[in-house]
Amino acid sequence: MGVGPDPGDSGVSNHGRRRFDVRVVPHRRRSPFRLRDWRMGTKLVTVLVVPSVAFLVLAGVQTRGLVGQTTALSDFARQVDIGREITAVVHQLQQERDRTAGELAELRRVGGRADRDAAIAALRPLHAASDAAVRELQRAAGPLADADAAWRVAYSQALEAYEQVIYIRATVPPAVLASDTILGNYHRAVDALLTLLAQPSPGKGQRVLNDSVLRYVQLARVKELSSRVRAELYAAARAGRYGVADQVEVTDLRAQQLTALGAFRVAATTDQIRRYDAASAEPALAAATKLEEQSLPSGGAAPLVLSASQWWAASEQRQDRLRQLEVGVLGDAVTQADDARSGQLRTTLLVVGGIGTVLLVALLISVLVGRSVARSMRLLRGQALRIAQIDLPEALDRLRQVNSGVSDIEVPPAVVRSLDEIGELAEAFVAVHRSAVSVAVEQATMRRNVNLMFVNLARRSQVLVERQLELLDGLERDESDPDQLENLFRLDHLAARLRRNDESLLVLAGSDSTRRWNRPVSLAAVLLAASAEIEQYQRVHREQVADLHIVGHVIGDLVHLFAELLENATAFSRPDTVVLVAARPEGLGALVELTDRGLGMSQAALAEANEVLASPPAADVAASERMGLFVVSHLAARHAVQVRLHPREDGLVALVRIPAALLTGPPPAQLDPPPSRRMLTTGLAPAARPGGAVAARNGVPGSVRADFAVAAPSGFAGSAEPGGAVAGRAGDGGPAAPGELPVAGRRQRRVTAPRQSRPVPVRADDVLAPAAGVPADGGGGWWSREGPTRGVAPAAPVPPAVPVTGGTNERGLPVRVPMAQLSAVTRSARPQKPTPRHDPDPEAVGGMLSRLYSGVRRAEAEETTEISLPPAGGRTEGGQQ
Repeated sequence: MGVGPDPGDSGVSNHGRRRFDVRVVPHRRRSPFRLRDWRMGTKLVTVLVVPSVAFLVLAGVQTRGLVGQTTALSDFARQVDIGREITAVVHQLQQERDRTAGELAELRRVGGRADRDAAIAALRPLHAASDAAVRELQRAAGPLADADAAWRVAYSQALEAYEQVIYIRATVPPAVLASDTILGNYHRAVDALLTLLAQPSPGKGQRVLNDSVLRYVQLARVKELSSRVRAELYAAARAGRYGVADQVEVTDLRAQQLTALGAFRVAATTDQIRRYDAASAEPALAAATKLEEQSLPSGGAAPLVLSASQWWAASEQRQDRLRQLEVGVLGDAVTQADDARSGQLRTTLLVVGGIGTVLLVALLISVLVGRSVARSMRLLRGQALRIAQIDLPEALDRLRQVNSGVSDIEVPPAVVRSLDEIGELAEAFVAVHRSAVSVAVEQATMRRNVNLMFVNLARRSQVLVERQLELLDGLERDESDPDQLENLFRLDHLAARLRRNDESLLVLAGSDSTRRWNRPVSLAAVLLAASAEIEQYQRVHREQVADLHIVGHVIGDLVHLFAELLENATAFSRPDTVVLVAARPEGLGALVELTDRGLGMSQAALAEANEVLASPPAADVAASERMGLFVVSHLAARHAVQVRLHPREDGLVALVRIPAALLTGPPPAQLDPPPSRRMLTTGLAPAARPGGAVAARNGVPGSVRADFAVAAPSGFAGSAEPGGAVAGRAGDGGPAAPGELPVAGRRQRRVTAPRQSRPVPVRADDVLAPAAGVPADGGGGWWSREGPTRGVAPAAPVPPAVPVTGGTNERGLPVRVPMAQLSAVTRSARPQKPTPRHDPDPEAVGGMLSRLYSGVRRAEAEETTEISLPPAGGRTEGGQQ
């Protein structure tokens, strides 16, 4: 086997694609809920999507956690960062509260108008500073509107507490409220702000960040307790007395301060403790601590009332120093929060990027693998369908229609070259294809051998039939007994039928007909010749036949085709009915309609017959049972003629569409051909007669029939009459043609009187030869079965019984032809001798026939069945391009 082109190449004819490009029909209905019914692409996508979705779900959960942590740390960093504004507000409120405590003590002690104005003037800058700090806090808290609920609640409470402070400021100059009430509002506002300061939470697992928040919150409480101690001592100094209640309050505040300081030192870093210890050792903080200790009872000594100005200056320096420490510790917390947020954001981005990269790589690898598998499966499927629907059927068609030697059919290689299971499956398909082609080649070789046997047998039978027909011709000419002549006509008809059976066998074997014409013939002559091939030719009537001409090389096949249809039409209809034929142009071609009134066909049988006519099957046993149908199918397919059967109420209609390629113009005008041998011997023109009929039904279910009129085409002297008489005979009392009148210098044609009243059998060759412009006795041309014309001894001239005239003159008198009678009776003085007859040597004739048959066999072995076509631009039959 050879190796052909890649099946993926688009070198397939459109006819092959239209014929074989169909989808494979599954043996059962595909269910989308059954896994094994899924398409390969769907399965690959499922294998790819399910793990990817699972991975995405897990990665999404992980990413969501990381994004949540990043968001929490981002909110935590912003909340810690806003601690600067919160501690600034706390510091300003502490300043305002401590100074207000001293001014209230002074106002209650003096109670004068001038002191009240002085208190208002001293507190107004502190009020403005506190309001400015709160406005800055509100501006910084704007981006935290979507923070967690706890922080928003604490922030709202701090603002409400500060609003109470604003309301209570108006009661300070009149001193109408108790000092505890006024200072209590300040305490609640500061406590609310410190609660807001402690709200930031980084979440679980962030102990370092929680400690950073705890450190600056504890230091802010230490500073708050120190500020309240300052307020108590400053109020006592301005009031000029230091009561027991004041001593207890200061002692309690100092104890809370020491506790808060201890908590700070526990949570603070080493650097923060070192900085706090360094600040505590400073002279300003030491002086304030020393004055504070003097206000405490010790050793039974009464506590001292401190100087207001001295204590305020010393305590203010200590508060400022604690404020600096507070800002430093808060700055450390803000830095840690920013670092944690940045680190978490970087980690989240890396994880998300890693997940995306891994997913992308996994998808890319999966897509590549899936695409490779899908491509291999798609190529394998395409090759399998191509083998099953295009390559193998086309190879079988080629082998089924082969007439010459069977050549090797190239089997394309596998389109999948991989070494996996799919590649092995593709090789298996190619192996199956090779095996199928090998079996088909063997069968084609066997079938060709059988066809050659059929051809040889049919050729031999044809030779015998032709010899039998020639013998019958001689017997018919010499027979005068009407009964015996009728028997000879029947034998002639049977021999013609045998010849057509031989031609049918040649058609089924794929060989060409031996009867050919090289000139165009009218369609009417073709139909007449076909009707002359059947037994019941009298029942064929023609309604209307268009003046169309058929190219010469297809005439024999068309005559055979129409004869088979007419034979079936007459064989399967009542004897008292007629078969009608009509031919008319249709488009660029011609349509022949054959109508009969017969048995008809069932719908199933009609569909089966039309299918056989549309696509000729290979010759098999069914071909011998229904030979007529198969022969018509093969002849129609050979010349692209369409034959279709249609039902009617009382019979069938056979429509034969002849393509425009088989039509041509009329042949050029020629002189009248010499009369045929049969006309010379009988004096009859060719007429339709039974030439051959299919005795059986030819296996066609129903009637495959057509109707033709038996009228002879123009140029014929006579036609067959239904009664059996032949019109237009010479010598039966009818008027003689002008050309038959004896004239001077013309030898009279010998006309033999008819010896019977029965129709003379006329074959298709006798009809088509004159129609094609070729004499029937013209030397036995290659289209005719007749041999060379035998010489006919000229008859002795007979003097005319009446004077020979050359017409009439102007007066209506006959014009004699001078010397006409003399030339007619003039004879040569030399005695006429009969033409010697030379009989051929039998051995020489046998050698010639042996060489002829050997040449025929060699030609059949070479199978040169091609019809030579004229070169491009040349003229075809009928003068067409």
